[in-house]
Amino acid sequence: MQERELFETYRKEVYRTCYFMLHHAADAEDVCQDVFVSVFRHDWRRVEFLRTWIIRVTVNRCLNYIKLSGRRKRREIRLQLLSVHTAEKAAETVAMEQESARDVLRLLQRLPAKLRAAAALRYINEYSLTEIADILDVPVGTVKSRLNKCRKLMRKEWQSGDAETERSGEYETNGSDRANLYSISKR
Repeated sequence: MQERELFETYRKEVYRTCYFMLHHAADAEDVCQDVFVSVFRHDWRRVEFLRTWIIRVTVNRCLNYIKLSGRRKRREIRLQLLSVHTAEKAAETVAMEQESARDVLRLLQRLPAKLRAAAALRYINEYSLTEIADILDVPVGTVKSRLNKCRKLMRKEWQSGDAETERSGEYETNGSDRANLYSISKR
């Protein structure tokens, strides 16, 4: 397999993972390019489980990017939520399923990075628990607990009506720019 073939084979999957974790197309493209540059710099032909290794590199690059650009990213997410809020007001005729899907994605975006990574790999990329464990370099039990915690946090937020409150613009973070489902559930 040549580098071009490798790129064509995995580019969509890598980009989809980057985009889901970073929520910004330009950032996802930058990290995607960084992933393939680092893959090509290493001896990727000797890697036994190439797909798993590439996705692990992708998730690690995304997590590093999130750590390094935290403050800037939080500002972008706030602006994105404001624009989504405005678009939802103008599109009141959107079907109920689409609104529910947006609420679920919004709840997923508020998860901590480790939980979001596990959820993205499981529910967006449809990896098995074993594959996720290999990609994240954690035991299968840790993957299960992260997915369980993700579901519990999302269920709690959904039932408490925070998804509706956030959609109507009344959600407060108590002055904290770092509000996410985990921190909210600890209040």
